[in-house]
Amino acid sequence: MNEKSYTELMKIGAMKRQRRENFVQELYIDMLLSEIQLTVEKEKLLKKIDCAIDHRDKKDFYFLSKQLIEINKRFGT
Repeated sequence: MNEKSYTELMKIGAMKRQRRENFVQELYIDMLLSEIQLTVEKEKLLKKIDCAIDHRDKKDFYFLSKQLIEINKRFGT
């Protein structure tokens, strides 16, 4: 005798859809923020690499290049 009415079932279905939509939306926002953070980090690093090249600083250039490789791995490129 624990049967639910059509209206109750529709409400439950709507709530489940809303939760799924919220989850997807949060996932998308998280991915977008991560990409923005990595892009900003990569741009700063590229500027530092350019500066190291301009100053002919091999030590910094190699160090920063290794960091760039790691960022590219995080980017998936």
